[in-house]
Amino acid sequence: MAKSKVYFTNLRASFGRNLLQKLEKLIKEAGIGNIDFQNKYAAIKIHFGEPGNLAFLRPNYAKVVADVVKELGGKPFLTDCNTLYVGRRKNALDHLDTAYENGFSPFSTGCHVLIGDGLKGTDETLVPIDGDYVKEAKIGAAIMDADVFISLTHFKGHEATGFGGCLKNIGMGCGSRAGKMEMHSSGKPHVNQQLCVGCGSCQKDCAHSAITITDRKASIDHSKCVGCGRCIGRCPVDAVEAASDEANDILNCKIAEYTWAVVKDRPCFHISLVVDVSPNCDCHSENDLPIVPDVGMFASFDPIALDQACADAVNAQPSVPGSILDERERCHHDHFTDTHPDTNWESCLEHGVKLGLGTREYELITIQ
Repeated sequence: MAKSKVYFTNLRASFGRNLLQKLEKLIKEAGIGNIDFQNKYAAIKIHFGEPGNLAFLRPNYAKVVADVVKELGGKPFLTDCNTLYVGRRKNALDHLDTAYENGFSPFSTGCHVLIGDGLKGTDETLVPIDGDYVKEAKIGAAIMDADVFISLTHFKGHEATGFGGCLKNIGMGCGSRAGKMEMHSSGKPHVNQQLCVGCGSCQKDCAHSAITITDRKASIDHSKCVGCGRCIGRCPVDAVEAASDEANDILNCKIAEYTWAVVKDRPCFHISLVVDVSPNCDCHSENDLPIVPDVGMFASFDPIALDQACADAVNAQPSVPGSILDERERCHHDHFTDTHPDTNWESCLEHGVKLGLGTREYELITIQ
């Protein structure tokens, strides 16, 4: 396979040109205009950040992308799917409050915000892929309804996958609640008996009669449970929990397969900003000191090449003094593995190449 083109611009600015103008130039030089946007719905997948976290991408960057899509005749919207874990983005209403609180409103970004998998994380489209681990991906319905897909990623570290890059943003981020559970878990959900109040909400919502209430406590019969995750979203006290027991390498492979489900058979374009490279995901309600200095902005039609280029760029940087990377023994020659020794980010890219998502070989083209 020929090398893919990855476009890059640094974060130097001048009196006559700011970073937002540089981002616009970058994505236009990278070829976003080659996509037919005319009267097409364009999903811009972004992470809105958990409240308390300050490392997520500023909404100003999203506005640049949305404005370019509109300039090209498209109808953009910002999107993400609800979380599997308990937090401020578990349902669409709280998720929208979070997005607005962090600055992602139609007034600041120039486009609307849609939560891809609906009110309770159950609005999904089943996408057949016949992967090694996933046979039918469960993707947020609004995301699959879009004609064009764009990923706008904050590239950072991640405690389970090594780093959170383009594939993580797409694969995990676009999964419905059941999809996220499938990626994170080898098992099925269970009820935390200490938290359960026996209200029966989960039982009423179970289409497979897998939940029973005994002595005001719910329990799940795994022989009947199909792992749809509806009970997780339904529980008012967050007593239903996912197993979250999948091995990290298999998690990465599932993310690659979910990414394939999202991007196949339609025009896609990918942007990653290597800034505020925090050691953990933006799903945390805090962000630690970045592990390396800010690097720049990248864009490509190839999500594998984009992640590889960003990883190489981060690994070429020195550690930030006082960061978790600076404090840890470096024995892996890789900043992400040194930060989270139980992870192997390469497993995701290797599986993505096997699926035909792209290539790890790239030509880096610098835009001034």
